[in-house]
Amino acid sequence: MAGSGRIHHRGLARKVVPAEEAAGHIRHGDTVGMSGFTGAGYPKAVPQALARRISDVHAAGDPFRVNVWTGASTAPELDGALAAADGIELRLPYQSDPVSRDKINRGLMEYIDVHLSHVAQMAWEGFLGPLDVAVVEVSGITTDGGLVPSSSVGNNKTWLDRADRVVLEVNSWQSPALDGMHDVYYGTALPPARRPIQLTRPDERIGVPYLRCPEDKVVAVVETDSPDRNSGFAAPDDASRAIAGHVVEFLEHEVARGRVPPELLPLQSGVGNVANAVLAGLGSSSFEGLTAYTEVIQDGMLDLLGTGRMVSASATAFSLSHEGMTRFDAEAQILRERILLRPQEISNHPEVIRRLGVLAMNGLIEADVYGNVNSTHVMGSRIQNGIGGSGDFARNAYISFFTTPSTAKGGAISTIVPMVSHVDHTEHDVAVIVTEQGLADLRGLPPRRRAELLIERCAHPDYRPLLRDYYERALRESPGRHTPHLLAEALSWHTRYLAEGSMLPAG
Repeated sequence: MAGSGRIHHRGLARKVVPAEEAAGHIRHGDTVGMSGFTGAGYPKAVPQALARRISDVHAAGDPFRVNVWTGASTAPELDGALAAADGIELRLPYQSDPVSRDKINRGLMEYIDVHLSHVAQMAWEGFLGPLDVAVVEVSGITTDGGLVPSSSVGNNKTWLDRADRVVLEVNSWQSPALDGMHDVYYGTALPPARRPIQLTRPDERIGVPYLRCPEDKVVAVVETDSPDRNSGFAAPDDASRAIAGHVVEFLEHEVARGRVPPELLPLQSGVGNVANAVLAGLGSSSFEGLTAYTEVIQDGMLDLLGTGRMVSASATAFSLSHEGMTRFDAEAQILRERILLRPQEISNHPEVIRRLGVLAMNGLIEADVYGNVNSTHVMGSRIQNGIGGSGDFARNAYISFFTTPSTAKGGAISTIVPMVSHVDHTEHDVAVIVTEQGLADLRGLPPRRRAELLIERCAHPDYRPLLRDYYERALRESPGRHTPHLLAEALSWHTRYLAEGSMLPAG
């Protein structure tokens, strides 16, 4: 029996090796599927050992690069270490690492930004090529070989099924309370064999608690005792609290109008300080009996679950601060009855999101006056992180919210602009935009009405006159009146910022 006490399968216990030996199963040119989603449940030891090996090979003058697929973002021990070693040829489907981001934007690493619900299907279709190796963190192995997922599930089921070789990291740092918290669904298929997913409530189980993998595919097992490295959340500032207040007031209005029930509909929340502030706002509201069908459980949602204001949450991963993880460990026996973690092809599945009527809340980089949203690119060409699951939820939500402060960079950038420099979510998928200035309910409005409302409700006062001027001149001078634009000026705010450091005109 292996040393951690987490490996109860005799055959797999005999495959325990050091991380360096396990990393030796990965070769130059391989495609490697690694676990991990928003800094949770990623392998800690093998990627670092691989990065050291890649550096040694490069120092000898030989090439060594791999393609890396994950669930979503990971952490410095994976994305950062491999990118710093110049070891990644192609990355998908999402990243948030500063070293990776810099290399992608300098053209030194290829990156495919993918809707998270699409990744498993793309892997099964095979047009991305074969998956050579899977490196997956688990929190334990049962006597019959069941793999207890750790703090994220992500694409692990698909990686284990598709990979030729499998390396397991068994992390004893992960809470033992995770055992039984997962719902791994093995019923997905490609057309024409695809069947409806029989999920009608966020707390409904449709799968099994463990991942499975044939013993003969496992080439190595590595034991670790290492924490996830999720970032903490800043305390809500005035802008975040104002955004949260607008969202809560809007939801109260929707309940009063009879458009959503008193306990609301299942909530989805993106990751970040504003999203966490909105969840905190719900915690101090009058709403009870809340549920969530989302990608990630972060501190604000954990607070709602801990107090009982939220009765159940379905996700694919945690994204907890150190304090949040401490709280999870302390309250694990209560929380395990209220949380289910699923593969991301289910947590982000458009059919299920539409059926449940999810209220989706995500962040943006910029929105234009007609409601088109850019959530991925800064100044049109520099990727920030990626689209993640925001498109899965925005397109299929009952109500899709996008939230942001009205300015960035100390007021030098307006997040409401004449025309977005990159489009991730078209105006057709955007129902509500919220800044600290106010909330614009765009549902049922034609383009010009949307523009007038967004300018007056959401733009910062410093930029509102400029937006009014642009829109009024576009009404007079544009060749079309349906969606008026001055094409020679539509992106002039962005070019002014790049040239002068501010979207505001001099003086």
